Amino acid sequence: MKNLTTILCTALLLSGCEATAVGYSAAYSAYLEPIPGSITYGGQPRTRLTKAPVGSIVPHQFNDRFGRRVYETYVIEPDRSLRLVSRRYRLSFFGEDD
Repeated sequence: MKNLTTILCTALLLSGCEATAVGYSAAYSAYLEPIPGSITYGGQPRTRLTKAPVGSIVPHQFNDRFGRRVYETYVIEPDRSLRLVSRRYRLSFFGEDD
């Protein structure tokens, strides 16, 4: 009886779990809008990345208008455009530098 209870509890807990894909989700990146300083702010860049393979990751970092360090990640699409997939901020305390 004890084993049956353990199995049922485990099954109940696992049934609430959801499978997630590893990598960059198109659904998540749809909510990211370019900000001033982003590579794609104001549209796609004029030059195309012709030598980088499709799916390559392109990192980019800059300071935003509030002085925060911004780290963005782009993925090269099949049409050679860039898709913004993540953005992180680094906050500086007490005048720390990178």
